[in-house]
Amino acid sequence: MTFTAAAIQMCSGVDPERNAATMARLVREAVGKGATYVQTPEMTGMLQRDRAAAKPLLRDETSDVVVRTGSELARDLGIFMHVGSTAIAVSDGKLANRGYLFGPDGKILNRYDKIHMFDVDLDNGESWRESAAYRPGSEARVLSLPFAEMGFAICYDVRFPALFRAQAISGAEVMTVPAAFTKQTGEAHWEILLRARAIENGFFVIAAAQAGLHEDGRETYGHSMIVDPWGRILASAGPEGEAIIVADIDTAAVKAARDKIPNLKNGRDFSIERVAGAVAGGVAA
Repeated sequence: MTFTAAAIQMCSGVDPERNAATMARLVREAVGKGATYVQTPEMTGMLQRDRAAAKPLLRDETSDVVVRTGSELARDLGIFMHVGSTAIAVSDGKLANRGYLFGPDGKILNRYDKIHMFDVDLDNGESWRESAAYRPGSEARVLSLPFAEMGFAICYDVRFPALFRAQAISGAEVMTVPAAFTKQTGEAHWEILLRARAIENGFFVIAAAQAGLHEDGRETYGHSMIVDPWGRILASAGPEGEAIIVADIDTAAVKAARDKIPNLKNGRDFSIERVAGAVAGGVAA
């Protein structure tokens, strides 16, 4: 099956209504370029480091403006609309970093809550504790669509290859990785991680990214990207600001790549043991 995918690059600010309007404008442009599947970045609805300022703007799924707009776009344009993620208030008082895939009828086909929380201290002074505000997800799912078997991840998840391998083994042909990578980590690892995940699993990777200097002061890396199962970059965006990248996805390329390098079939279980290191005059028994 062949379909046309678009990844929308944004520089989301602190106002969900304004971000939703920007999303709608860019999605309509992407559909004008032929896209039938459109993905937006992680935290499409709002990037706001000040939790006190963000709290009054947060909503549950039934009243969130980005969820509503995503559903309307899917229905009005007759597309598969993937809101990469947005912050959703959940019942335990925390948030979910949740992605949504809407079908052409506007109904939710899939929800995915980011599993791996970005709790890091970078050497440039940036410190992030996603788990302080967000409840991690615990479920991965491969979704059968008319044009592909699709898997789901969000941003930091890309550093956990077991999640990608599990979905590949479960049949995923296209993996989605909407993101808001920091500039420092993006410069070092963004491209190589996306290409590595594509190569080692033999599937397409579609990654819409946040890009540039945001209203809350953070800076994200951009470079939205679509990668084929052989690791080739089919489309990419620049480091800052809005962009739309489009590529034709032919899932026959997945079988071709996996036939050439059948590592999904060739994997073997193994044991691991810690042993003593080398000693004088020889090696440990």
